[in-house]
Amino acid sequence: MDLAVVDLSRLQFALTALYHFLFVPLTLGLSFMLVIMESIYVMTRRPIWRTITRFWGVLFGINFVLGVATGITMEFQFGMNWSYYSHYVGDIFGAPLAIEGLMAFFLEATFVGLMFFGWDKLKPHAHLFVTFMVALGTNLSALWILIANGWMQNPVGATFNPDTMRMEVSDFMAVLFNPVAQAKFVHTVSAGYVIASVFVLGVSAFYLLKGKHKGFAKRSMTVASAFGLAASLSVVVLGDQSGYALTDNQKMKLAALEAMWRTEPAPAGLTAVGIPSMKDRETKYAVHIPYVLGLIATRTIDKPVAGIFELVATAESRIESGVIAYDALEKVKANPNDPAARGVFELHRRDLGYGLLLKRHVADPRQATAEQIQQAAWDTVPNVPLMFWSFRVMAGIGFAMIALFATAFVLCTLRRHETRWFLRLAVLALPLPWLAAEFGWVLAEMGRQPWAVEGVLPTFLGASSLTVPQLWATIVGFTVFYGALAVVEVGLILHAIKKGPFHEQQTFDPAPDTPSETSPGAREPAAAVA
Repeated sequence: MDLAVVDLSRLQFALTALYHFLFVPLTLGLSFMLVIMESIYVMTRRPIWRTITRFWGVLFGINFVLGVATGITMEFQFGMNWSYYSHYVGDIFGAPLAIEGLMAFFLEATFVGLMFFGWDKLKPHAHLFVTFMVALGTNLSALWILIANGWMQNPVGATFNPDTMRMEVSDFMAVLFNPVAQAKFVHTVSAGYVIASVFVLGVSAFYLLKGKHKGFAKRSMTVASAFGLAASLSVVVLGDQSGYALTDNQKMKLAALEAMWRTEPAPAGLTAVGIPSMKDRETKYAVHIPYVLGLIATRTIDKPVAGIFELVATAESRIESGVIAYDALEKVKANPNDPAARGVFELHRRDLGYGLLLKRHVADPRQATAEQIQQAAWDTVPNVPLMFWSFRVMAGIGFAMIALFATAFVLCTLRRHETRWFLRLAVLALPLPWLAAEFGWVLAEMGRQPWAVEGVLPTFLGASSLTVPQLWATIVGFTVFYGALAVVEVGLILHAIKKGPFHEQQTFDPAPDTPSETSPGAREPAAAVA
């Protein structure tokens, strides 16, 4: 396999995935915020809450459409750019994706039309149910996608069949309840809730800074502050659970994001800052915080945390075992009825993927030298500086979000919504959670390298037999097309925000007073919340 083709295929998938992930988290969070807002409307029957729900629903709809469009492109890439990957693990990886389409996507696609066009045709309780079903479908979609991705990170419930030369499902319940997938789901969904909360908070703050739609903005800001505070606290707690899951399932990723070259004896300390060097294989000017890493990774203070050098040595042993598995598999292919070869393969089958790492350096892994085995073992180390700083940017923004929403919650509780320094801060904070989410994706996916499926299939073996010109053409095409879509989406959202939440009422009521002040049920003091 031409490594340039592999790298370009990875680049293309990374660009489309990063772009797609701009829309998904906002959709996840806004869907349940709509449920909260509409629930208040159903309980109070105040028209202002109906207006609030419909306005944020319009922005949800714009974002939803772009999320669907970009997600479909990603699905096609598995067959077009990663055909051998799809062939090798499609029995397992394809099942959650199929269920996502049949269960979750069809669910939200069925109800989303009723949500937008059923306001005047459904009773309030019925429309609230429709909105809830859209939110449920959206979050179930994330669940099945992350079950598929979690299996790539921790391939449980599947075995390699030497007769078909493919991975096959052996325990679907193990795939479904994969601890890595469950931890990724709750962490990712909580991050989406934070993004939606920051979005609602920032737009509401913008209105208050402009002195527009104050009743609307204060109510939206109050919902966002409470929902965002709970979500931001959840992100940190559930992120800690994700870190704990790495201890048993992805030790190299944990060591890389901590730039921990040598095993940390108990109680393991956390490296707060430092300058990791792949060349020197050390972290310079490191500042350690005692005990913290041990508590995160092992939930104890008496267990060590494995470092990169120790894990590379382990990988070297597994590669040697994988060579034996590869040799036995070749004998089984030549003579399927060879019991001795099958017996040897069964003893070493779990290391076959490590043996395949050698194909990057030699055509036949059985011909590999000691130096090539050592080189392949070091291939299991991801980009340590990228991992180290991605984690710290993501975590730093996470704690900043807690501070932001805690402040917002206190100000809303004290009815001091129009504190101008905070409103400016809320508007400036708008891009931060998206930045954290993108770095989180980089951390998850780059930390798995060099594996397409951890310990099973190296990434460079999964790509299709494409050419470099073909890949550059599609990369440029996607970039231009997605760039145009981004301009359209941002333009539509800004246009909706500029029109404001009362545009429809103003169309029929040209009175100079704003509908927030004149519409029925909205005459209470501006500081009122519900």
